[in-house]
Amino acid sequence: QVQLAESGGGLVQAGGSLRLSCAASGRTFSSYVMGWFRQAPGKEREFVGRINWSGGNTYYADSVKGRFTISRDNAKNTVYLQMNSLKSEDTAVYYCAAARFLLTPTGSDPNGYGYWGQGTQVTVSS
Repeated sequence: QVQLAESGGGLVQAGGSLRLSCAASGRTFSSYVMGWFRQAPGKEREFVGRINWSGGNTYYADSVKGRFTISRDNAKNTVYLQMNSLKSEDTAVYYCAAARFLLTPTGSDPNGYGYWGQGTQVTVSS
């Protein structure tokens, strides 16, 4: 079992940067694949990216590739989402999620994640 808590959201101007953190409880954090998703008002939850247990493999949605970077520090039980060159369309509630195993190689299916945080709001003003 793992509990997740996101932080770091806020209001930022277009072109700016934010770093989200997701702190996890539990001693088996390093065995989980960690994903980031987001949900804008009136839209379905959208895959942002994921990182494997060691941090050596990442995968991103095309919409954020080259702008967002996921990293993790297993010693601190924390995964990060560095967001650069933010756009107004990045405005959403951002969630981190944990999975023991991926349903697909990309890890983009939210149904594959058994644990979710409460989300943190990111608002990008244009």
